[in-house]
Amino acid sequence: MLQPSPFGATLTSQGTTFVIWSSSASGIELCLFDETGDQEVRRLPMQRGEDGVHSLMIADVPIGTRYGYRAWGDYDPDRGLWFDPSKLLVDPYARELDRPFRYDPRLSAFGDDTADLVPKAIVTDEVKAGLAAPLYRTGGLIYEIAVRPFTMLHPDVPDALRGTVGALAHPSVLAHLKRIGVAAVELMPITAWIDERHLPPLGLTNGWGYNPVAFMALDQRLVPGGVTELKDTVATLHDAGIAVILDLVFNHSGESDRLGATLSMRGLDNHTYYRHVPGRPGDLVNDTGCGNTIACDDPVVRRLILDSLRHFVSSAGIDGFRFDLGSILGRDASGFRSDAVLLQEMLADPVLRDRVLIAEPWDIGPGGYQLGNFPAPFLEWNDRARDDLRRVWRGDRHTIGDLATVLAGSSPIFARGGGKATRSVTFIAAHDGFTLMDLVSYAGKHNEANGEDNRDGHNENHSWNNGAEGATRDPEIGGSRRRDVMGLLSTLFASKGAIMLTAGDEGGRSQRGNNNAYCQDNELTWIDWVTLDEELVAHTAALAAIRTRFSVFGDAAFFSGNGDVEWLRLDGQPMQVADWENAETSALVMMVKTADAAQNKATRLAIVVNRGHAPHPVRLPQSPASRWQSLLPSTDAGHQMIAARSVGFYAEIL
Repeated sequence: MLQPSPFGATLTSQGTTFVIWSSSASGIELCLFDETGDQEVRRLPMQRGEDGVHSLMIADVPIGTRYGYRAWGDYDPDRGLWFDPSKLLVDPYARELDRPFRYDPRLSAFGDDTADLVPKAIVTDEVKAGLAAPLYRTGGLIYEIAVRPFTMLHPDVPDALRGTVGALAHPSVLAHLKRIGVAAVELMPITAWIDERHLPPLGLTNGWGYNPVAFMALDQRLVPGGVTELKDTVATLHDAGIAVILDLVFNHSGESDRLGATLSMRGLDNHTYYRHVPGRPGDLVNDTGCGNTIACDDPVVRRLILDSLRHFVSSAGIDGFRFDLGSILGRDASGFRSDAVLLQEMLADPVLRDRVLIAEPWDIGPGGYQLGNFPAPFLEWNDRARDDLRRVWRGDRHTIGDLATVLAGSSPIFARGGGKATRSVTFIAAHDGFTLMDLVSYAGKHNEANGEDNRDGHNENHSWNNGAEGATRDPEIGGSRRRDVMGLLSTLFASKGAIMLTAGDEGGRSQRGNNNAYCQDNELTWIDWVTLDEELVAHTAALAAIRTRFSVFGDAAFFSGNGDVEWLRLDGQPMQVADWENAETSALVMMVKTADAAQNKATRLAIVVNRGHAPHPVRLPQSPASRWQSLLPSTDAGHQMIAARSVGFYAEIL
């Protein structure tokens, strides 16, 4: 039974209390450093309790003190024991570190002291942001942001702010977010991470942060002002009506496999924090593909994860969380469980239960693909919708039914078990994979710059290049690509429930065909704001206005089929079985009943999809007292015609 008092370094009226957990270390020492963090000045043995809690209270440790730990015990990796007092260890509960992690082979070598390599935790007073209700509601646009690439080239952001969380509060950035209707920004990992060991020899660095070491401490490269900078930025975004979601990694750590670094949890209690192959305690389970797997069913680990989430809510006012490789959070020795203790604890926790919780519902372990199986109200990244919409616009046969399913909220997936509402986060492109423009510009991946001979990254992207591979000056091909991106964006914004767009895709950004650009912290991934396609940005803004105006998109409840939705052909007649089964059907009308904020009344909205390569006549059912108004004139091709490769939105005006 774990003690209820806080882990980590806690300031009290008597002094600072240090508390850390290890069931198998023979002893743990607290190491205090000078104000530079470079010189160890004191080393103090901690007192061990019967429950594996090691603690020490010191009266003369002020705010700003740098510290770390050293753990004593057996070093026998074949038995899963990695105790090595030469390794300085980061407190898993550190809220602030004095420097970023940097990889060095000495971090893996037994007996090599690493105090000069490892960041020091800093004693801090807890920041409080209050517990306001989260701003995000299902149906709003989630905007995925890699913090550093987002503003490194922004012409209006001062040099000192570029690439940081604080830059998100800049007026020009806020204006763009509001223009395209962002309801929530989803920040890719901002907690302290380390480069994978194969990157430094290649001259590359991890620019995405999906390789964490400390779950609470913010990475100084992105958040130099610590949790106060995050809190202030969140407050500014909230004032603009924009929620903040953190993308967090609790599935693995940067300590990696047996050849990896000893930085924190491995050196404190490897058996507790990581999963191991049954009967082989020295072999780490690798359900993540990253070398290790966090043991999310262990009580100590569950507490660390829950405390981390509570920290970000109470200290920074975070509205919600997206969980990378989220199936790991529901795993125990028997596999994934939708009723896993950790998932249930998140939903029941008084601090977390009203937050937005989003799962990436897969990992690479046995039974790891769990789309639709997380407990409500978890939202889930919907990769099936991603692939279906890509195949629709590529022109694959037999996909018109898949299109309708995605537009309606993917009920075959999320209605299982009696679900009444969609929990889909529908997206077409994300950080992992092609950008939206590259999707229509490259038939295959081009990851040569990553130094792995183009072996890394997904091989099947359901992409097409419109007649030329990559960059071209051919205006016809360029026009085709723009039309395709506009059609993809329109379909995304026409989908019921939560939708997600990756930053820069609204302006046609390219990564030159690289679909695994995590190690490209350079101009390849940095958004060039000057060259963003204004026509595409304006189109996205128009779509956002439509989505805000009509309530049907934000209503997560599935269509009942009792008059709230009709599926029509372009001639206005109902779709028949033969139309759905026709492999070549390339057009569809979704007619819905919805509230219209502009007219302040209920009305009908027609969404017309023409993925064909020629314009087509459209006839919409009309009453004598009404008329149809096109909301996107750019999709019209003359009188009552829908343009080729486009999506039209038509409101019934009474």
